Amino acid sequence: MLMEEHCRVGTLSHFHSLVLETRSPTAGALHGIELVIFDFDGVVADSEVLSLGTLRETLADCGLPMPLEEVRAQFLGTSLTTISEYIARAGPRGALDGFAERWQSALYSRLLAELKPMPAVVPFLDYLKVHGVRHCIASSSKLDRIRLSLAAMRLEDRFPDVFSAEQVRNGKPAPDLFLFAAQQIGIRAEACLVIEDSPHGVRGAIAAGMRAFGFVDGAHLRNIQHTHGNLLLNAGAEFVLKDFAELLPTQSCDSPRVLHNN
Repeated sequence: MLMEEHCRVGTLSHFHSLVLETRSPTAGALHGIELVIFDFDGVVADSEVLSLGTLRETLADCGLPMPLEEVRAQFLGTSLTTISEYIARAGPRGALDGFAERWQSALYSRLLAELKPMPAVVPFLDYLKVHGVRHCIASSSKLDRIRLSLAAMRLEDRFPDVFSAEQVRNGKPAPDLFLFAAQQIGIRAEACLVIEDSPHGVRGAIAAGMRAFGFVDGAHLRNIQHTHGNLLLNAGAEFVLKDFAELLPTQSCDSPRVLHNN
């Protein structure tokens, strides 16, 4: 468990409801946490720009064209089941036929060729290990996609515990997946921290009785970090991290800056 120390500065008015703070990562931000639960796409892997882009293309092929912004707003953090239900409801007859296979084929090709991990995620994993804090992945993606992506980034050995929405009855924003992950590892919900890039995931974490940090370092959120950060705060996130380096110790009191939910 991480110990506590403190260092903070004032606010910046241009963040409006967001307060820019500096804190040692051992000061409250991670105090009392025994398990960090990572969302995968857009948190561990910088994959959402690939996922949303190929999803948009496949939806258009199904007769459901929409702007990328709408795809992101409607489907970020949701499961294949949720997307399929939308297609069945809103698409033309037969739109769902072969959808999952076509999307998977297009997405997997790009993941294998282009996928990269988020900056500083490996040093943050090292930091957690040194302090005896366990970690896992809990994602709306299928297990085979998560494992393929981890292998493509050469991170499979860093995440022995991986959980998917396909293992529970209800995906995010229901709390089922987070509760399942904590139960499998044997950690109380109140000792868990979830790091999420989607409001759906943040709501699921809060419903599970866990702490939640938002995360906005993904390429899919470039140029809209503050706007999306507000969505995460409104969903219940305690902080919004601009990158994992903000949770790592520094040489001085100028330590990690996080967007804070007043």
